[in-house]
Amino acid sequence: MRRPEDVKAELVQQWLDKAESDLGVADHLLSASTPYVEAIGFHAQQASEKYLKAFLVEHQIEFPKTHDLGQLLDLISPVDPSLASTLCDVPSLNPYGVDFRYPGHLAGMTADDAVEAIALARSVREAVLKALEP
Repeated sequence: MRRPEDVKAELVQQWLDKAESDLGVADHLLSASTPYVEAIGFHAQQASEKYLKAFLVEHQIEFPKTHDLGQLLDLISPVDPSLASTLCDVPSLNPYGVDFRYPGHLAGMTADDAVEAIALARSVREAVLKALEP
C-alpha cells in the first residue's frame, strides 16, 4: 500500500508537469515566426493555474474547478499570505483562460501582452517552486 504522502507528492508533481508543459508551449509559440498571441495567453494562464493548484494540493486545500486565479490566490492566502501577495497581479491573466478563446467584445491581444503573460506565468512558477521547497 502506498503511503498518503507519496500519493500527494505524485499528484503535486503531476500538476507541476502539466504547468511546465503549458509554459513550454507558450514559450514555443512566442518564438514562432508568427506568434499566436492568444494561444500564448491561454497557455500562460493555464500554466499559472496549474502551478497554483500544485501548491494547494501540497497543502491539502480543496479547490473548485475554476480558472479564476484570484479565487485560487484567496485559498492560498491563509496558508502563505506572502505568496498570495507576491502574485497579486496574476489574476490579470484570467481573461486569457476563457474569454480570449472565443469571439466577442474583447480587443485582441498584442505581442507585448503575450510577452507580459509569459513573464507573469514565470513569476508564478518561480514563487510556487520556491514555496514548495522543503
